[in-house]
Amino acid sequence: MTLFQNKYRVESNRLRGYDYSSIGAYFITICTIGRGHFFGEIFDAEMVLNPLGKYTHQCWTDIPQHFPFVTIDEFVVMPNHVHGIIIITEETNNHSSRTMANPDAITKETNNEETNDHSSLQSSTSLSFPMSLPSPSPVPFRSPSKTVGSIVRGFKIGVTKWARQNSNIHDIWQPNYHDRIIKNERALNTIRNYIRNNPRKWRDE
Repeated sequence: MTLFQNKYRVESNRLRGYDYSSIGAYFITICTIGRGHFFGEIFDAEMVLNPLGKYTHQCWTDIPQHFPFVTIDEFVVMPNHVHGIIIITEETNNHSSRTMANPDAITKETNNEETNDHSSLQSSTSLSFPMSLPSPSPVPFRSPSKTVGSIVRGFKIGVTKWARQNSNIHDIWQPNYHDRIIKNERALNTIRNYIRNNPRKWRDE
C-alpha cells in the first residue's frame, strides 16, 4: 500500500483537545481488516470496482445526505482502503455550555464500530483552515453525532450492513481510521493529487 509523505498508518491519531466537529477539511483513510481486497482490483492503473466496491463508492457519495453539514471532496475506493476528504462546512450548533475535563474523551468514539471518480468541492463553499492547532485543553462539549468520528462510523456501518446482506463477507474494516486535519490550501491540493494518483501508484503490500 502506498504511503503519504511516509506517514501512512491506521492507528488512531486523534489530536488531543481538537474539536472534530469544527469547520474545516479532513483527510480520512479507512482500511479493510487484514488488508483484504474486498472492493475490486487495479488493472492498467485504474481501479475496477466489484459490487461491494461500487456500493462503498455510493455510500461515500451519500455522506452529505446523512450529514447535511458535510461536503465531500476528492476520494477513491481502492482494493483494501478508502481515501477521502470531507469538509465540515458549518457549525453544528449542537453543544452545551459544559466542557470536558478530559479532552481525551473526544477520541473514544471511533474504536470498534462495525455493523474512480470523485465529487468535487463546490466552488460556492467557503472553506476555512485552522490558524493553528490547539494545545491540550478542555474543549466545548459537542454531540458525538456531529463529529468526524460519527461520519466515519456511519459510513463503515452502512457498508458492513450491505456486505452482510449481499455477500459472504461479515467483517470489513480495521478498527479505527487515520485522519489528518488539512491546514491550508496547499496541503489540500497536495492531498487531492495524492488521492487522484493512488490507483496509478498502487502497489500491494
